[in-house]
Amino acid sequence: MMFERPRRNRQSSAVRDLVQETQLRASDFVYPVFIQEGTSTQTPITSMPGVFRYTLDLLPDLADTLIEKGIKGAALFPLVPDAKKNALALEAVNADNLICQAAKQLKTTHPNLMLFGDVALDPYSSDGHDGLVENCKILNDETLEVLAQMAVIQAESGIDCVAPSDMMDGRVGYIRSSLDDIGFSDTIICSYTAKYASSFYGPFRDALESAPKAGDKKTYQMNPANRREAMREARLDSEEGADMLMVKPAGTYLDIISDLKQQTDLPIVAYQVSGEYSMLIAGADKGCFNYEDAMLESLIAIKRAGADIIFSYGILDIVDRL
Repeated sequence: MMFERPRRNRQSSAVRDLVQETQLRASDFVYPVFIQEGTSTQTPITSMPGVFRYTLDLLPDLADTLIEKGIKGAALFPLVPDAKKNALALEAVNADNLICQAAKQLKTTHPNLMLFGDVALDPYSSDGHDGLVENCKILNDETLEVLAQMAVIQAESGIDCVAPSDMMDGRVGYIRSSLDDIGFSDTIICSYTAKYASSFYGPFRDALESAPKAGDKKTYQMNPANRREAMREARLDSEEGADMLMVKPAGTYLDIISDLKQQTDLPIVAYQVSGEYSMLIAGADKGCFNYEDAMLESLIAIKRAGADIIFSYGILDIVDRL
């Protein structure tokens, strides 16, 4: 005689819903938004079907859509024209740059939409690296001052959460001190704590035309083979004043998400990156699976691993099914 029959709890959609352990909500998500100069232009990104770059005048309509669907946050990423890029990434600290303009506009039209501002030099640098470059070396300490200035001007423009994605040592503490010194102690820091040197960033770099001009990012982004190192990064970022800890990419680093969830009581953020999104689109186009089902399954896996907040390009495609 069998006393335990796990299938009893799977026999109908009603019971399956009642015993479901992991629940996705629209409010779990942040939508990454690519922005560009110009007016009335929505530019498709070839390597990311269904994703666009938006001029600033189109952002309020997009924000309307996000709020109507229950999505609480947007992360801003700028396409900077080559003419505004240089080795010192000076456009990054221009208080009238694209991110600052977008933040001011959206905080006027949609004050309750939480805005995340990317803090790294690669969109602004003629070298395409997240830090300043000298003789092919990425300079750590010299970059911190620029990152802190970026965070300050973004906070002044209305960004709710600055998100340093550069992976320079010590940047969270430097940014926290700089924000606090001028009265922005309420500005949140979401640190890209475990950002791996991944193969899955290609479409994102297409979208921002921000690929490195020489070399790679392996001296500052993490080795995909390393797990315990992420715990060290998390400890340091927590001690330096981070409010949220991010793992990027998400789908191939579920173990890291789970580890951080067990180690810290800070919210864990996971970024389902451009390559993950584009792979699901490509697989569905080849008839391998249904896109919406596969996207939903991948997001459930990220949430199940321990993510509290998920950055995803695919959320608009499946949010009505949550």
